[in-house]
Amino acid sequence: MKRIWKDIFVIGFALFSMFFGAGNVVFPPYLGLESGHQWFLGFLCYYLADIGLALLALFAILRQGGSDGITRPLSRVPATVLMSAIVLCIGPMLAIPRTAATTYEMALSPLVSGLSPVLFSVLFFAVIFLLCVKESAVVDIVGKVLTPALLLGLLILIVKGVIDPIGPVPARTLVDNVPATGIEAGYQTMDVLAAMVFGIIVLKSAEAKGHTALKDKFTVVAGAGAVAGAALLVVYLGLTYLGVTTSRFFDLTVNRTYLVVSIVRNLLGFAGVVLFSIVVALACVTTAVALVSSAASYFSGLTGGRLSYPVTAAVICVFSAVVSNFGLDQIVAIAGPILDVVYPPTLALILLALAGRRLRRVWVYRLAALGALAVSLLKTLSTYGGVELPFLDALPLASIGFGWLLPAAVCGVIGALIPGELPESAPPSHP
Repeated sequence: MKRIWKDIFVIGFALFSMFFGAGNVVFPPYLGLESGHQWFLGFLCYYLADIGLALLALFAILRQGGSDGITRPLSRVPATVLMSAIVLCIGPMLAIPRTAATTYEMALSPLVSGLSPVLFSVLFFAVIFLLCVKESAVVDIVGKVLTPALLLGLLILIVKGVIDPIGPVPARTLVDNVPATGIEAGYQTMDVLAAMVFGIIVLKSAEAKGHTALKDKFTVVAGAGAVAGAALLVVYLGLTYLGVTTSRFFDLTVNRTYLVVSIVRNLLGFAGVVLFSIVVALACVTTAVALVSSAASYFSGLTGGRLSYPVTAAVICVFSAVVSNFGLDQIVAIAGPILDVVYPPTLALILLALAGRRLRRVWVYRLAALGALAVSLLKTLSTYGGVELPFLDALPLASIGFGWLLPAAVCGVIGALIPGELPESAPPSHP
């Protein structure tokens, strides 16, 4: 029993470090600023859309034995397209460039002025490429030291901000729909998509520690999820509160990283900014190394090795360097419509995968995912393309960003009427 508890905490803190990238620091404070006196409601929606759904994805992977089991019912080509889209989102399109932009804006700009962002991105990704190509224990060591350091620094910041608030909680909000805003911020973390790629690491870790029986693995993974979820609850709740206490000084035009740096400077002074910048920069480096390595391994394997791992890693680094120069806020803005399209079909498959072998009709999965995708495409077209589609707002749960849920369920029911059983085994949709 002692061994199980030890393994739960070890894997739990590892899971915390996977979900809590340094870039995620910027979302809760800005959400607090947006939400005003409804900051706790905004946080709750953010937390459920982020960690709540990520843990559901983790349990779905546990039930299916891997992320392949979640996407496999789509058949090989659609499954590969979806997994490729997921890896691109947590890779060179969004998450990897975000690590460089966060490092430049949050760690470098407050301390050094005049350095070209283009030059910085070249230097940053040159370092990332070297660390990815040459396997180094330094990254693992730094990661193990930095996660506790970042967590400790955030806890000190939060306690100071609660004891001596920067300002009062305002009696207003800066957005019309706080729940939808919270859910959108949860999407932006991309933790659900990351769970699809990294979740298998948690399962292998549990197995490596001797927990091979399904019941034991479930106990360890569930306990680890509770540990990670509790730690993230404290951190995200505190950061959201810190954001709302700045409402009398900032509005929605403030840069997200500037808001965080201002909070740190106000509560801990310039020395706090220096230490915070160093830890965030190194944490972003370790996050970028993990993401580049994972994405390069995936796409190299997808081509059957025709694109070697080093070449793929180099291409990813160059592409990410270009995108990182858009700036953090612009990357977040670009991510919005992409994630609004990718998330619904992924979530539909995750929810169905939780049912395990009880759902055997393959067209349940395919039509449910297709229904979710169709609504998400129409909603994205309406929101970002200016096309008037008022019926979308009439869908149940549309006000909080889950308008796709009922159409997906209806399409899934129709799929249950179509003959076709899930295969007992199938070639994986990705290596």
